[in-house]
This record gives sequence, C-alpha cells and structure tokens, in this order.
Amino acid sequence: MALRHAVLAALLDGEASGYELAKTFDLGVANFWYAQPQQLYAELTRLEKDGLISGREIIQDNRPNKRVFRVTDAGLAELDDFAAASAKPSFVRDDLMVKVRTVDHVDPATLIARLAERAAFAQAKVDLFERMLRTMRGDLPEDDFLRDGERIGPYLTCLRGLAFERGNRDWCHTTIATLRAREAARARR
Repeated sequence: MALRHAVLAALLDGEASGYELAKTFDLGVANFWYAQPQQLYAELTRLEKDGLISGREIIQDNRPNKRVFRVTDAGLAELDDFAAASAKPSFVRDDLMVKVRTVDHVDPATLIARLAERAAFAQAKVDLFERMLRTMRGDLPEDDFLRDGERIGPYLTCLRGLAFERGNRDWCHTTIATLRAREAARARR
C-alpha cells in the first residue's frame, strides 16, 4: 500500500485540511498506517497534481486561510483499483520483540520495565479505540451498527486496531509474568 491510498481513504469522510488530515491519521489511521505530518502535506500536493483530489481555499476571519481537499472521481477510481488488488501480508518490525529475544542473555528486569511501558501504551490505545467505537456507533448496539451503519469502514479498521492493541497489552502482561516466574524459580534454587 502506498501512502496515497491511505490519504485517499482518510478523505472519504469529506473535505479536510492538511492539519485535519494529520489529526485523522493520528487517531484513526495510525493503527495501520503511520505517516508524519510533512509526509501527508507532500502527498496531498502529489495527489492534487495527479488529479486524485481537488483543493480549495477557505477564507477565514481572524485566522489564516486554509486549504481543504476532497477526493475526485479519479481518486475514487484509484481506490476502487486498489481495493480490487490482492493485499500483501503484514510484517511486524518491532524493536521490543528483538529485545525480548535477547532475554536469556540480558537483565530481565530491564526488559520487564520496557514491557510494562509498552503495556501501558497499549492500554491507552485500547481506551482510545473503545471511546472512538462508542462515538461512531452512538446509541446503536454494535451488531445493529455493523448491519445498518452508514460508514462501517472506519469502524472495522478501528476494531482491528483495538484487537491489535489488546493483543499487545496481553502479550506484554504474559511475558512479564513469565519472566518474573522464572526469576522467582531461580531465586528458590
């Protein structure tokens, strides 16, 4: 997947400025595609040049003018082609996994601290995703929203982010418990 597809997908909810797009990425897209704000602004320029989005300037009183973008018909066709293509498998590059792999040769206490940090980060993301999901579905039970909701794409990707972060949190807690149990067993010998 190219950044262009993630930007186009993020703009499906309506017009957005570069700043608003960066916020959208930070909250709703970063769980599956991370991009720095400067990358987003550069991609917006390319997408507009390629005719996949169009921009317009909004004149604002007492604030700088802003430029907002929307997906064009050509952008929708690009997304249609993208959605039809086979998806590549996911690959994880995670420095914490490399650190845990070294646990038999380094101080486990240091790794336990790093695992606790990651578990806390994952829990914060779990809390965020749960709030976002509640906001998206409103008063509807989840099954009803999934069956009848207007836009379920963002909801489904948020569900995946929630499952991913719950998995991270749970793995960290299990790994911490395992390392502590091994240390306790060694101390009893």
